[in-house]
Amino acid sequence: MSAHSLRFVASAPLRDVLTSLRTTGDGLSTLEADARLAAFGMNAIRTHRVNALSVLGRQLNNAVLVLLAVTALLSFFLGDATQATIIGIILLISVGLSFSNEYRAERAAAALHDRVRHTAVARRDGRFVRVDVTALVPGDVIRLQLGELVPADVRLITVNGLECNESILTGESTPAEKSAEPSAPDTTITDASNLAFMGTVVSAGEATGVVYGTGTSAQFGRIAVGLGERQPETDFQRGLRRFSYLLLKVALTLTVVIIVSNLLLRRPLIDAALFGLAIAVGITPQLLPAVVSTSLASGSRRLARLKVLVKRLVCIEDLGDIDILITDKTGTLTDGRLDLLDAVDVTGARADSVLASGLLATDVDPAVGGVSANDLDAALWRDRPPIAGVSRLATLPFDHIRRATSALIDSNGNRRIVVKGAPEQVMARCDDVAETAHRTLNQLFADGRRVVAVATKPAPGQQLLRAVDEQGLTLDGFLVFADNPKADVHDSLSRLKALSIEVKVATGDNPRVAEKVCAEIGLPSKGTITGAELAQLNDEDLAAAARDHTIFARISPEQKARVVSTLRNCHRSVGFLGDGVNDALALHSADVGISVDTATDVAKDAADVVLLEKDLGVLADGVADGRRIFANTIKYVLMGTSSNFGNMFSAAAASAVLSFLPMLPSQILLNNLLYDTSQLAIPTDRVDDEQLHAPAHWNIAFIRRFMLSFGPISSLFDFLTFGLMLGVLHAGPIEFRTGWFVESLATQTLIIFAIRTRRVPFVRSRPGTLLIAATLSIVAVGVVLTVSPLAGNLGFRPLPWQFFAALSGLTLTYMLMVEITKKWFYSDLIHPDARQYRTRGRAHRIHRRAARFSHSGPLPSA
Repeated sequence: MSAHSLRFVASAPLRDVLTSLRTTGDGLSTLEADARLAAFGMNAIRTHRVNALSVLGRQLNNAVLVLLAVTALLSFFLGDATQATIIGIILLISVGLSFSNEYRAERAAAALHDRVRHTAVARRDGRFVRVDVTALVPGDVIRLQLGELVPADVRLITVNGLECNESILTGESTPAEKSAEPSAPDTTITDASNLAFMGTVVSAGEATGVVYGTGTSAQFGRIAVGLGERQPETDFQRGLRRFSYLLLKVALTLTVVIIVSNLLLRRPLIDAALFGLAIAVGITPQLLPAVVSTSLASGSRRLARLKVLVKRLVCIEDLGDIDILITDKTGTLTDGRLDLLDAVDVTGARADSVLASGLLATDVDPAVGGVSANDLDAALWRDRPPIAGVSRLATLPFDHIRRATSALIDSNGNRRIVVKGAPEQVMARCDDVAETAHRTLNQLFADGRRVVAVATKPAPGQQLLRAVDEQGLTLDGFLVFADNPKADVHDSLSRLKALSIEVKVATGDNPRVAEKVCAEIGLPSKGTITGAELAQLNDEDLAAAARDHTIFARISPEQKARVVSTLRNCHRSVGFLGDGVNDALALHSADVGISVDTATDVAKDAADVVLLEKDLGVLADGVADGRRIFANTIKYVLMGTSSNFGNMFSAAAASAVLSFLPMLPSQILLNNLLYDTSQLAIPTDRVDDEQLHAPAHWNIAFIRRFMLSFGPISSLFDFLTFGLMLGVLHAGPIEFRTGWFVESLATQTLIIFAIRTRRVPFVRSRPGTLLIAATLSIVAVGVVLTVSPLAGNLGFRPLPWQFFAALSGLTLTYMLMVEITKKWFYSDLIHPDARQYRTRGRAHRIHRRAARFSHSGPLPSA
């Protein structure tokens, strides 16, 4: 709707708004809703469909592949069909593997997305029913509850303490209080107190309202569409792009130098151009997209087997980045099953009357009974029948400010208010709390029990219930719950510590209970701070508190998000694990939001990663695999920068002094094709334990230094080969090219065994079996080509046995020299993986939240 329409909806009397929407307070009929759905379209921002052409287009949108395609065309028109064919094969392998991996991954993600249905409570045919979010239409009357994402733009009809966090739209972190009263005629989004907007989070209370804006007509929808369908670039993708551009600059510089120097030597322009283009292709990592996509795709399948689902492939690398994990307590550090142990009075004696009162102040109608979605209320009502002779006249739902639930109860004409909630808040509203009650509560907390206080007061003739009525109470006693620590959580924490991940706990529970649980499971604590104490801190003091404390107790959802954001601003990569409606804000704020399969819809929507089992051990597996994938990707990068740069520099230098080209363009490309093919096994390689102990990040300066340190070693042994071929074997052009082809392929392929680890290869670090097989096979293929029937067509000629004897010595010496250089390189480098921190922006959060308002269309056939 337009800005004028927004002002009308906010300022006009409710009756006029309902009339303009052709609806009433009773909502729409199913038939009318279906008709409007056909007219207005689904309440969706975008449609998830796996389109093969779109996936293919993303593969081609790569600077390295564009260079390959241009080079292939130029080679073809310059008359070198062999060179064009080899480049074409390289293109097909790279694009084909990348397309296949991403297409399969997108199909799997779309299938997962299609299984997750998001619902809203709408009044249809005069009664409230659950409907799919995408089926909401203008004129629908819906109900909003604590922790939900508002599913559309809504004019509020009734409000019961409703507050919404609208930071996704306005940037304001303070929740906006809502009312049903008309706003001023010149109202805007920031001051429209009677409107609730799509994508905002209900942080307190409940309400009903009428939908007036859906899909791309909603405020949030317009912003999300304006950002486009493409997800913001991650650090992993940004690092790949910057690395590709680095090598492109080097490639283009070498190409220009080679062409100019060859022209100065009066060589044919076409030969110089083809050779220069071959050098440009040779130095670029043509199969980098394929290696990355293969690593990520195989990683996602491996993580799925480990019970970790990632929403996007690049989230795997994000998961490996985290160095702080903030987690809730219930169900993560503890078993997650709350059991009612006892109901006691203020002296600690068992009191059934306290339990009877507590049952009345739940989200279950006591006259009907049933099952609750709230863990505490579910434990109270487990295996209990309805309560006869009572009726509930009004309720005040739980919110994170009051931390209590209240009910106005009528029992045979006697009315009273029952309040159930956090002991500190409830006791503060009671008159004359005996010291005995404080001693009883302290003892329960010392035992590590979860405690809920119950208080009552008479309310003769009262009809309504307000927050101000929660005063002058009489403390009846306490409900005592048990939630025991998980048996294996100690081992899981040890694994996270080995990964250099600092674990912090954010809980709504009492600080003494949280401290006892952490002590029992062996989680070292640097200190505890409460939500009340956090509320008094400015940004600077909050940063110190977030850094220097381990336990955050009695903390509100907004404070969880604030702690997460503060730690990220301190250049830490933060993962947040939560599964409740009160965790949504923190999940959105974290670098990596982590939820579980049994979590609420709003928590799973906000998460980047979903665990099929709420277990820190499963999360440790996911982090380790994310780091393993990044480590293997970097192996290919370092191979490409050292071997490719060294060989192409050797070719450029040799072409300037020899009377003939040191290697034909087609031979350079064939060499590169064989070498790159062997590297496709890198994603399966083993990774040394120390590479998993801390997150590693893209560092272009480190890569450039590695290239300049190890590239010259490769060139040195190329020049030794040149001397062997010319000075000892007195080789002609064909023999020279054959010898260098074999030596170049052998050294740059076998060197993976040294570069893949900082340890001594094979002795202290064993490579993967597939990598060994692929590497040795490719070297063998290169040698066989020089003696096969294809040798003449490829410009090769069989070499004497003396060459291969010398090659064996050269290769072993080369490997030894690389090992010596490794020791110098890494000992001289204090921080080889110096971090490049990221700050996720609002665009990331909007894209993540927009997933709830997207529709999965039919999947293409296999």
